[in-house]
Amino acid sequence: MKTDDKSDNQGPKTQQERVYMQLREAILRGKFEPGNSVTLRGIAEMLGVSLMPVRESLRRLTTERALQLLNNRRITVPMMTPDKLEELYQTRVSLESYAAGRAMQKISPEALAYLYEVNEKHTQSIVEDDVENYIYLNFEFHRELYRHGRCEVVMPLIESLWLQIAPFMRMVHSQYLTENRFNESEDKHKAILSAIEKNNVTQLKYLIHDDILDGVRRLQAAMGWPISS
Repeated sequence: MKTDDKSDNQGPKTQQERVYMQLREAILRGKFEPGNSVTLRGIAEMLGVSLMPVRESLRRLTTERALQLLNNRRITVPMMTPDKLEELYQTRVSLESYAAGRAMQKISPEALAYLYEVNEKHTQSIVEDDVENYIYLNFEFHRELYRHGRCEVVMPLIESLWLQIAPFMRMVHSQYLTENRFNESEDKHKAILSAIEKNNVTQLKYLIHDDILDGVRRLQAAMGWPISS
């Protein structure tokens, strides 16, 4: 990793693991759009690999509810509903607030500096109207923060929730970036970093909640659904 904490550094990955990680990143960048479907062969050709590692990677991602295998053997994003989104929101708040609180007690000045770097790249993606990087760097900011809490049980659950919601955030972020109305999110991340510097765990958890809620409200508005309070 890019910070002083290298606890999640791993050795060489198998082709199957590389394909799985490539597909995970593609989902977190919003490359799999709701309503569209792709074939296993199409994914294999896109990645330049055989069908076998793609098939196994997709099996894992369907288990994580990130993707869905249709009856015609095509792959798509599972449907979102108001109740499902509300459940994702409530679960994210609970798990991510916990992870942030743990991380705050262990994060180093070097790690905090790297979080500021990630946030700068996140802000730059707004200037460049780069929707994919905007979505991905938002998740990366949170992941880089939470990993310092060494939450071996919670982090896989959090990332599974991100995989389920990321494809739907693309259409919301595309709209807000186009309208240049998304700048307040930068301030939320800066406020999170400020709370960490002040060692204010109550404020940190509130800001994590507020940041998640902001994205959920935008998605609800885009879908024409009731807005969470």
